[in-house]
Order: sequence, then structure tokens, then C-alpha cells
Amino acid sequence: MSNLYKKDAPFQVIISFKKYLDVLEHIKYNDRLEYRVNYAESLIDKTKKFPELKDGFEDVSLLEKHEELIRLLLADLFPTGLTNNEIKAASIPLSKITFNYTERFKDILKDAGKDFEIELRNIGDDEFYVFCCCLIVQSYFKKDIRSTMPLYYDIPNKQGIMKHYKITVNSDFTDIYPTEKAQIPTDDVLDMLLENLDDFRLWKKYFPPKSWVLKGFTIISLVDCTTEVALSDLKSSMIQIDPEDLAPDENLIEIFKSYFDVAQLNFGLMLFNKKDQKLEKIPIYENLFTNHILDFWINTFDEETRKSTFENLNNNSKAIVISNVDKMEQEIKDQPSFSILKENNINSFMVIPIMRDNELLAIMEFTSPIPNSLNGLKLKRLEFFTDMILFSLNRFSFEKNYQIEAIIQREYTSIHDSVVWKFRNEAEKYFNASLAKKIYTLKQISFKNLTPLFGFSDIRSSSEKRFNLMLEDLNKQIECLHDIFSLINSDSEKYLLALEIFENELNNEIKADTEQRFQRLLRDEIHPYLQGELEVRTPKEIKAKISDYFDQVFIQTGLFYNSRKSLDDSITLINRKLADMLDESQVKAQLIFPHYYERFKSDGVEHNLFTGQNISPDLHYTSKVVHQLRYWQLKTVCKMEQEIQTFKKDLPIPLDIASLIFVYNEKIDIRFRMDEKRFDVDGAYNSYYEIIKKRIDKAHIKNSTERITCPGKITIVYFGMENQKEYLQYINKLQKKDILQSDIEFLKVEDLQGITGLLALRVSIV
Repeated sequence: MSNLYKKDAPFQVIISFKKYLDVLEHIKYNDRLEYRVNYAESLIDKTKKFPELKDGFEDVSLLEKHEELIRLLLADLFPTGLTNNEIKAASIPLSKITFNYTERFKDILKDAGKDFEIELRNIGDDEFYVFCCCLIVQSYFKKDIRSTMPLYYDIPNKQGIMKHYKITVNSDFTDIYPTEKAQIPTDDVLDMLLENLDDFRLWKKYFPPKSWVLKGFTIISLVDCTTEVALSDLKSSMIQIDPEDLAPDENLIEIFKSYFDVAQLNFGLMLFNKKDQKLEKIPIYENLFTNHILDFWINTFDEETRKSTFENLNNNSKAIVISNVDKMEQEIKDQPSFSILKENNINSFMVIPIMRDNELLAIMEFTSPIPNSLNGLKLKRLEFFTDMILFSLNRFSFEKNYQIEAIIQREYTSIHDSVVWKFRNEAEKYFNASLAKKIYTLKQISFKNLTPLFGFSDIRSSSEKRFNLMLEDLNKQIECLHDIFSLINSDSEKYLLALEIFENELNNEIKADTEQRFQRLLRDEIHPYLQGELEVRTPKEIKAKISDYFDQVFIQTGLFYNSRKSLDDSITLINRKLADMLDESQVKAQLIFPHYYERFKSDGVEHNLFTGQNISPDLHYTSKVVHQLRYWQLKTVCKMEQEIQTFKKDLPIPLDIASLIFVYNEKIDIRFRMDEKRFDVDGAYNSYYEIIKKRIDKAHIKNSTERITCPGKITIVYFGMENQKEYLQYINKLQKKDILQSDIEFLKVEDLQGITGLLALRVSIV
């Protein structure tokens, strides 16, 4: 009977009262008490007029048609004396259709609202199907199995608080038997099925839909277990507090409402920062938690009082419970910050310190607009999950520290994933020695015979732009000061003269210390004077100009910074874009062969790669790896150039980059420098490579004043024709992919100090 279930089931369901009528027949012929015999005989006679009650029916509307007769028939199972206490009803087995309710059950459903539909809680379609099959195995095959799946109804009360009811089912008045199309599994098959409870398709194979008949009715009894279910949900939610989880449990407040049985409730939690002696919000719950009382507390007391309060909590961590805010002491009500409570409609609250090893870990609050809704009894309930809160906060603290360490590793140190195994090996030896109370000296970390790859994308003319924008900022600042002093009569002449001298110096014969001397004049004389003018009776027009002037001053330097800030912001955005592209592409490059990788940001981004057998001794390394990485590097740098051409249009100040790749065939050794916490080339011989890197940055084409790097073009610097041939093949590939143009230039690089014979290829980006 499919309309009885929303879910697929192995049953055809027939509603029948036959098994209970059989009980009445037994009473009629066997009971020695005459009134019970007469009672049973009377009910049997009444049902004879409606044979469908005994034979069975599938039309649910008959339940309503025979409602009064069914109530009389089941009177022994639903005693009148218990109707206002028991939550009980008859039901169609395993369906949402219930009938013949006790008065208490009727009241619960009435409070839930006429649109409320009763449904089993958290049971999926597949899970429901297997559960039905287990009933067949237990009832028909007499297997002694116990279902581990508890059944619940979630029903809201009149105040909107979700109440949770555990369901117990009495199936004494049901029969289960197979239809003609049913399979009868062997004991071995049943054992196999019970070992695979999560294999829905397997169960459906041996128990096809509607292949069995479930005939009769059940009696369901409900027990209010709201506190237990809410407590379980709370524990699950608290376990999930995780700095990496950016989607906190939005149901947490609703769970608290059910647990405390308070219809209107808010919750707040703040961590205690022991170092700074202050409370801090948990970022991922900032929008979910309220913290009204904690805000009130923080704003009520001065800093010294707050610190002494936190210290006292270590000795007396008793919770604060205010059932009715209106009954608080008048002295507290007179505090200005008391308005926080009234503004947020708080009429009852609890503040609970959370302690660990006699030290304050956090403080949580519960608030409600309903007076007297929170009290000592509600506080007592917190004892049942205090340990879980401690566990959750400890875990949060551990995860937070772990993530901070990870950020430090990622952002501030150079220990790349590809080489961390060697550091781990040394650290493990050191740790094991310390456990055994032995002395172990950490060994030097180095990698030998590596092939280097180097490249940079330099922001062109950034120093020149910065100088010009510095002049623009300082001239504008002098102009603003000139306007102000022109309106001020006293002392204006000497300042106007000083400004004129600096303006002339800036725009004609600027000196190395001009900016520093101007800063000193501003710091020691002009700014104190103008701030004094703001304090005395100065005309509003002058005060407005002075205020506007200070709004434009960069606090750290005392200088105007707007123009240079636009440049610095542009450089920062380009650097971030280039670094992100490089880092993202690096993930694919590591799949070619693990290699050491580092990058640096200044006015542009430069990167170093070192690859070789020593980086990953367990993997097979060939010269082909170097060729693949060199092609990857060229392709990546080209894409970075292309991206910046589009990206620069949205910058405060459009900037160009010029990219270069240096090809070096000699092997390099690198060593981790403990003092600088980074890798560096090892030995005097290898330093030649570093010298070349530094000197080709601003090198020119031989016998020319033109630099070898050029915006919109990729420059590849190398020694010898072998490298030229290799890179022409890479360029040809990228030309076919419409990444590079066909205008290849063959250049000679000017002789640099101690460096001769460098060649270069230069080609334009599409």
C-alpha cells in the first residue's frame, strides 16, 4: 500500500484488528469474570457489522469512519485514567499515520500547529528500507537481533521550542508473511546481509519492494527526552568548533533553547587571552554569538578593575546568575553601560567562567528577554556538558596554534615541502635522543649536485615613479601648509620662508637629506604649532583647513603619502598576483619531479628552483626532468606577463613588468643557514652563480644603452649554443600555442664585472 509511505518499503501494509479481536475471543470463551466476558462479547458483536476491521483494509479514510468504534475496541490498551499522562497512539506500522491518541498526545499535536506533520527524525530512505527488512528477519525468521536505530519525533511546543520524543513500538498485534514473489533467504544469506547493513542494494535484492505483507496495527508510546537529545546535539556541535570550519553550526542556539526549555535565548562565548588579560571573540562564531553581557561587563569596569576581576576568578570561579535584571542593585543600574542590557532587551542572564587547571580559559553567557527564565536550576544543567566545552575549547586552542604554526611555516620561512623530510629526519633523531636522555647535535642540512633555475618579473621604472610621486606628495603638502600660514598672522612669516626654501630645493637641486630635513621641520616645529592652533580660539575656517591637512598626513612619517600610497598599493597587488600565479603553477611543477622552490617579493617577484636526485632520493631522476621544468618555467613566466597586461588596467597606477629567465648548466650545492633560517648556495665556487643573478638584473645589450629586459617581452639569458637550441624548441612550442610571437631577437649581453660571454634570446608575448 504505497500511499502509506513516503519511502520505498519491502511491505504491502494491510490495516487489521484481527489479532486484537482474537484476544477478545479468548476472553469471551476463557475468562471467569462475567463482566469481562460480556465486555468482550459486546465488542466482537459490534465489529461483525464491519468485517473489514478483521479482514483488513487499505483505505485510510476508514480509520476516520470507524473512529468511535476503534476507540471502544482499544479501550483496554488506552486506559482513561492515564490519558492525560501517557503520550500514546495507535499507528499504521512504520508510517506517519497515527490515530486513537491519548489526550496528552492530542494536546502536544495541537500546540505544534495545524500545519505540522509528524515525521520520523533523521532517517534516510535507504536506512528506512534496511530497517524494515530487519523487522522481517526478526519477526518471520526469528533471528535474535536488536535494532540499534532509535526512532524519534521532533515536535515544537506552543512557545516554538523543539521537543524531542523517543518512540517505543509495540508490535504484538501485527503479522508479517511473504507474498508469492517473495524470496526466502537461507540462514547463510541472512548472516551475510546482517554483516552488510549499509548495503541497501544487497538488501533490496533479497527483499524486493512489496514482496512481504505487514498486517495489523502497532501501539506507539512517546517519552519526552528533549534534555538528553539536546545534550547529545550540543556535544556534537561543541566538538565541531574548528578554526578551519567557516560554516559554524547555525542550529546551536536552537539546541540551547531545547536544552534549557527557554523559548527566547541567546548565547555568547569569548576566549580569555592570558597574555593581554582580555576577552576575545571566536572569529568563526562572531555573527552567531551575542556577547551582550560580556560587552556590558567589559564596558562597566575600568581596565585595572577588569584585570583584578580576571585574577580573582582563578580563586573563585563561581558563575553569575541574574534571574530578573530589574531586581539588580541600584548602583549597577546607575552605570552608563547598564543601557546595553536594556537596549538588547535582556531581562535574565547567566555568566559562566570556564576554568582549566584553576586558570580562566573562557567566559560564556546566556541571555533572555523573558524575566526569571534563567536561574540556578538552569545553571545546574550546564554541569552535564562542561567537560565537553573544555574539550572543545582545548581542541580549538590546539588547532589554532597548529594553524598559526602552519602559516608561519608557509609565509615566513623557507622550508619547502620538497625538502622538509630531511629536517624531519634530523628532528626525529634529536627528539629520540632527548627521550633517551642523550646528547645529539643537529647536523647541517644541505643538498648537493642540483640544477638551478632562476627567473624574475621586475616592475619597470618603479624607483623613478616613486621619486616623482614623492615630489608630488611633498609639493602638495607644502602648498597646503602655505595656504594655512597665509591665513595665520602670527609666526607665519618664518614658516612661509622655510617652506619656500624646501620647495625650491625639491624642484631644482634636491639633496640626499632634503626629505629628512623637511620631516624634522614638520615634527619639531610646524606640526606642534598647528596642533596648538587647534586648541586655542582660532577661526573655524583655519581650524577646518588644519584638520583637513592632518587628515592627509601619514602618521608614521608626518608626510603626505597619497600618491606614493597608490604606487605602493599597485606594487603590492602586482606582487601578490605574480606570487599567487607562481605558487599555483608550482603545484603542477612539483608533479614533474619534487624540487626546492622559493620566491621573493620586492618591486616584482623573483624565484629560484633547485632540482636533482638528492631532493628525492627514492625517485628516478634523469636529465629529462630539467628540460620539463625549464619548459614549465618559460610557459609560466609568459602567462604571468599576459595576465599582468590585463590586470594592470584596474590598478591605482598602471605598471609594467619585464621578465627574465637565467639558464645555468653547472651543478649547485645549497645549505640551510641556521642564522637566516633559509637556504643559500654553498661554497665559493657556487657563489659565481649568485653573482651573475645579481648583475644581469639591469644589464644592457652589448654596445647599446638598451636594457636586455623589456616590458611585453621574455628575455632568456644563457651561456653557449646548446642552451640556445634547447630554448628555441620551447619558444617554437609556445608560438604554436599563440603565447609567443615570431619576433625572436638574438642578443649579446654587455660584459659585466667578472662576467663575459653571456647571450640572450628575446621574444614578444602575444
